[in-house]
Amino acid sequence: MLRVDPLTQHYTDLAELAGGFIHDVKNHLGTFSLNLQLLAEDFAEPQNQKERRALERVKRLQSECNRLVDISNDFLRFARIQELDLQPTAIEDIVNELIDFLSPTAKASNINLSWYPSAMLPVIPLDRELFRQALLNVLLNAEQAMPNGGNITLQAHPLNNGVLLDVIDTGCGMTEEQRQKAFKPFHTTKPNGNGLGLATTRKVILAHGGKIDLQSELGRGTKVSIWLPVQRALGQ
Repeated sequence: MLRVDPLTQHYTDLAELAGGFIHDVKNHLGTFSLNLQLLAEDFAEPQNQKERRALERVKRLQSECNRLVDISNDFLRFARIQELDLQPTAIEDIVNELIDFLSPTAKASNINLSWYPSAMLPVIPLDRELFRQALLNVLLNAEQAMPNGGNITLQAHPLNNGVLLDVIDTGCGMTEEQRQKAFKPFHTTKPNGNGLGLATTRKVILAHGGKIDLQSELGRGTKVSIWLPVQRALGQ
């Protein structure tokens, strides 16, 4: 019988408990948001300065409520990454899909996207939707690190019975302290970030039996390396 590591079980139980708590919080936020919407409708045509101030406060509360819902959704995705729907997948299909998706915003931001896959990449077992979101998190981080434009280069090749995917940007880079904390939940240097993007990405990659590494130098860019196995080890 497969034995479950006690520490792993502890974190699983804790994630389920936190996920249930956040789910309940979301329900209350839904009620709160609905009442704010009704209140905003009551002040839709303010008649005086007092009503205009009231409407501005309601709109600020709506914005904060929406932000809490977004954080809750991100946390639920982070907490509930356990069971994977694995399907034989060509990783280049997902990369091509994301490049098509991001190309308009990248072009508008003067960012060049380049993709260099090796020939005959092996098919690997992936939860397509989870991996797509994980890689999207990495690419969005790279975009946000280049407010004045730059280059994002993706390259992949077979390695150690798996596939190594590198995402390299020419952005602002990180300090060593920032690099070491990059995958920690809720750690962020972005004014409107929640610190769950790269943490979720790491959890997704580990759930696939893979590895993820980040190299960065301040002012010179960042390289995220993702290795995914052709076959997951028993028990993963």
